[in-house]
Amino acid sequence: KLLHMLTTAEGVMTQTDRLNGDGLQEVFATNLFGHFILIRQLESLLCGNEKPSRLIWTSSSNARESAFSLSDYQHAKGQESYSSSKYATDLTSVVLNRKLNKQGLYSSVVCPGLVMSNMTYRILPVFLWTLLMPIMWLIRFFAKTYTLTPFNGAEAHKPEYLDALAKYHSCTSGLGKNYVEPRKMDVDEETAEKFYQKLLELEEQTLERYGDLLD
Repeated sequence: KLLHMLTTAEGVMTQTDRLNGDGLQEVFATNLFGHFILIRQLESLLCGNEKPSRLIWTSSSNARESAFSLSDYQHAKGQESYSSSKYATDLTSVVLNRKLNKQGLYSSVVCPGLVMSNMTYRILPVFLWTLLMPIMWLIRFFAKTYTLTPFNGAEAHKPEYLDALAKYHSCTSGLGKNYVEPRKMDVDEETAEKFYQKLLELEEQTLERYGDLLD
């Protein structure tokens, strides 16, 4: 259980979310809905080209079905908004891939693993990270998703084949070798379709509100 917690942050990444200026839950809007709006606006450019287009979603091993609810898909009532938004990302990718494949757009999901970035370093004081880094390098012998550097974390963005129901995880061995490990996602396609319809409804409401800015 400890290793599972270290590799997925399950039970650790709880947070208090808030509404943004658009009246949406901030984490949901940041991690998913803003990207969804952008993709919908660019759909005519992404589809129907001579060469296929590829849409890559950055998800997480922390994406869990238990944190997501169709009745509260923005996760206003819980404390696992990050996990919920990443599971919602998985659902969205599956639907977009199915609907737009024939038009030349392929959607897939990747997980960069634990990458040390400016966001990560803000969680704890710098001197604590300095003390923890040797331990984290050792943990990588057991937890291969401790990629630690952005370069290693980007490995999953170039898989040799695509499975719409798989999440591609960047992995780094204890000796520093990078590789990609596909894992089947725990995604129900019927739930994904229902959630997609809710996204379309929310998109319509948003475009009505900000239609003048898009003209």
